[in-house]
Amino acid sequence: MDTLILSRIQFGANISFHILFPTITIALGWMLLFFKLRYTATGAQKWMDAYLFWVKVFALSFAMGVVSGITMSFQFGTNWPGFMETVGNIAGPLLAYEVMTAFFLEAVFLGIMLFGARKVPGWLHTTATFLVAFGTTMSAFWILVLNSWMHTPAGFEMRDGVAFATDWWAIIFNPSMPYRLVHMLLASGLTVAFLVAGISALRLLWGDKAESVKSTLRTGVMLGALLIPLQIFMGDLHGLNTKEHQPAKVAAMEGNWETSTNVPLVLFALPNEEARENKYEVAIPGLASLILTHSWDGEVKGLNDFVALDGTPLHPPVAAVFWSFRIMVGTGLAMLALSWAGAYMLRRRGASDMPKVLLVGFAVMAFSGWIATLAGWYTTEIGRQPWLVQGVMTTEQAVADVPAPLVLSTLIAYLAIYAALIVAYMGTITYLAWKNCRGEPLSIRSFPRGGEANVTAIPRE
Repeated sequence: MDTLILSRIQFGANISFHILFPTITIALGWMLLFFKLRYTATGAQKWMDAYLFWVKVFALSFAMGVVSGITMSFQFGTNWPGFMETVGNIAGPLLAYEVMTAFFLEAVFLGIMLFGARKVPGWLHTTATFLVAFGTTMSAFWILVLNSWMHTPAGFEMRDGVAFATDWWAIIFNPSMPYRLVHMLLASGLTVAFLVAGISALRLLWGDKAESVKSTLRTGVMLGALLIPLQIFMGDLHGLNTKEHQPAKVAAMEGNWETSTNVPLVLFALPNEEARENKYEVAIPGLASLILTHSWDGEVKGLNDFVALDGTPLHPPVAAVFWSFRIMVGTGLAMLALSWAGAYMLRRRGASDMPKVLLVGFAVMAFSGWIATLAGWYTTEIGRQPWLVQGVMTTEQAVADVPAPLVLSTLIAYLAIYAALIVAYMGTITYLAWKNCRGEPLSIRSFPRGGEANVTAIPRE
């Protein structure tokens, strides 16, 4: 493999690892605020117990996200210098806005959120939790502004091969940004909903009958049941926007080779780029046209429209986009079925009598949000190829001129470290759950509902 392929794999590995943790912290910050507000309103200790357990998961996830994000920043210079040389006038300020509006906010108030419970008034601790949650969302906003601009660039002009901003409003609110932002925020909410429900279900299976566990199970299940239909609806809108601005990506997602009407929805196939056809295709006639154009006779562009005169493909790798899209959709449908079944049983029998098969299902699906998020991210990013910035510069134009063996050596090191870290992360969360099931205290008794803190007992850990 040459430098270009290895650099793409390396950046893909880095961002795949990094995105796992912001996907948790964005929504988990808001869930922690919900737990704290419920405690303030009701005085029920179960909500503070829930807060104190999940704030540990938040802290661990936040630290992993910050550290893994640093390596990506360096890669802009080491692996992709052409990117900042060409569009740095736009990418640089957007990244700086993230630092000023998100990182500073999180850095100031994270310490109060994690360690200030016994040192500040209750209202200030709640405010700190809100501001940290708001900061994580602002971080996602600016990153998705830049990412969306790379897919649907607007508000700029090229001068001597360099992009210059002409309209920051158009840059920030570029054509795909609203769809991409909402889609990602909902993905974060679903990731956290199934993580909270899954870990709570695991604790119930291990015999932990604490009221906080039942409450977090109910919160996760109901949140998942609420968000998944919204995500399906938002995914449809996002798909229509992608069809308008990146039709080659949609053609690869659908495995559609020829431009036509009444295009079938391909459920299963093995795309063959050399023969430019699908092998072993199983499809529903006309359904792709209905989904993408809201008409059975709607026209959908095919991959054969995106080929240069010399036969060079001007579309993304088909198999990767085709299958990553189906993994995302399949995981989403599994989330829909499980969360709605869980919500139904919660209303019928309550958390204490949830059927064991559903508890096992939620435990198995605890990290299913990661699978859906990664599959969706691969669909989006691989689907942009061969462009790095759509219509402005290709990925090949941005790559650094460094020896392939050097990139390979750092790639191997990254993969080894990330594999160890992900095992340690998941093991730590499982250990925290098991530790709580064994009756080891994690809660602060007599936590202040407002005014001055009045903490009577805090475990050393």
